[in-house]
Amino acid sequence: MTKAKSPTSKALPATYEAALAELEALVQKLESGQIPLDDLLAGYQRGAALLGLCKDKLAAVENQINLLDDSAQGSSTKPWDDSAV
Repeated sequence: MTKAKSPTSKALPATYEAALAELEALVQKLESGQIPLDDLLAGYQRGAALLGLCKDKLAAVENQINLLDDSAQGSSTKPWDDSAV
């Protein structure tokens, strides 16, 4: 017995922006009520996967910002010197 490829088995987008755009389009489609009942669960599962990807990417960026902020507070900062360029 072969399984049909579900929307959740499709590769996730590489970027946050692409994942968010796909998620927004999927939410619109789900909210419109135009998805057949059989496809509703697959769409919901795909949306959950896209949401997880977006959350992971946002958390990674937040961690990077925190690291940069922590290192900036811990180091001695000097005013920018244009003549050094």
